[in-house]
Amino acid sequence: MKNSLILKPWGSERILEKNKNYVLKKLEMKKNKRCSLQYHKKKKETIFVISGKLEITIGKTVKHLRKKIFKEGEFITISPKIIHRMKGITNCKYLEASTTELMDVVRLKDDFKRI
Repeated sequence: MKNSLILKPWGSERILEKNKNYVLKKLEMKKNKRCSLQYHKKKKETIFVISGKLEITIGKTVKHLRKKIFKEGEFITISPKIIHRMKGITNCKYLEASTTELMDVVRLKDDFKRI
């Protein structure tokens, strides 16, 4: 599982490190594609943009979401239960450092009809 490329409808992800303390992923988001509008029950993650522009939608409720564009070198930490979604404004690459709960995702909306 570690260091294997996982293709996603919006791009790809690669797990660089997974151990009992944290997970580190490298993700590529294609221009104008976005992941699910989602939240995690336990997982906490930090997103660090390596290249390109990444729009992150974030908020405590679906009715109170805000959007911000992150550029190379910028980052954000997303706590559990915070709703979020990433979208490629350009083709972009980013790192995600998180706690170890990889299957902890609750999808609220998804462009690709995933559950």
